[in-house]
Amino acid sequence: MFAVIKTGGKQYKVAADDVIQIEKLGQDADSQVVFNKVLMVGNDADVTVGAPLVEGASVVGELVENKRGKKIIIFKKRRRQNSRRKNGHRQEYSVVKITDILTGGAKPKAAKKAAPKKAEAKKADEAPTKAAETKPAAEKKPAAKKAAPKKEAPAASTGDLPEGALFAAPEGPADDLKKISGVGPVLEKKLNALGITTFAQVAAFTPEDIAKVDDALSFKGRIERDNWLEQAAEFAKGE
Repeated sequence: MFAVIKTGGKQYKVAADDVIQIEKLGQDADSQVVFNKVLMVGNDADVTVGAPLVEGASVVGELVENKRGKKIIIFKKRRRQNSRRKNGHRQEYSVVKITDILTGGAKPKAAKKAAPKKAEAKKADEAPTKAAETKPAAEKKPAAKKAAPKKEAPAASTGDLPEGALFAAPEGPADDLKKISGVGPVLEKKLNALGITTFAQVAAFTPEDIAKVDDALSFKGRIERDNWLEQAAEFAKGE
């Protein structure tokens, strides 16, 4: 006995135990498939042609697997347009084994449920045993050591230098440091803020004092280059 069925926009001539490859069905493997679009049913010389379908006829099959066909390369090129396109495509198929051809409105038998796989059965058996196991008591973490209190720095004494000063300004009126070559009003204020107010201080600078002032004012050797010490000593004598 044979039948002609329609699925996926195509027609297939099938018989019992045939394995056919059709357009992919939206079902999982090992599930039952029923084709109700039967166009023809025949048994030797007895052939029934539908108009368009054979009434009460159906074909039952079993979905073996879903697979993909060979990859097809599609390449398009437009001459002198610098246009090229390359795509690949793999058509999806379903492999179905025909199990029965029914006529006269007969209904297919209910498909037998597949036995659960050994791995799944094993997991199901292990699940209750794991749940029954008691969890070990959580280990107590050692208490964190308290940080030692920080020692406060001693308060500055009243005799310390003013904020930003490098030297202790001598008592008495300040000299006009603008007389030194290269010292203007702005630089004079900066020198006074460092505690430098008299010519005698500048004339008595040691190499360490010069280095401090250079670092504070970013002079880069200006004091020695402009001979501040000699100029300050002359002004100090003149006064």
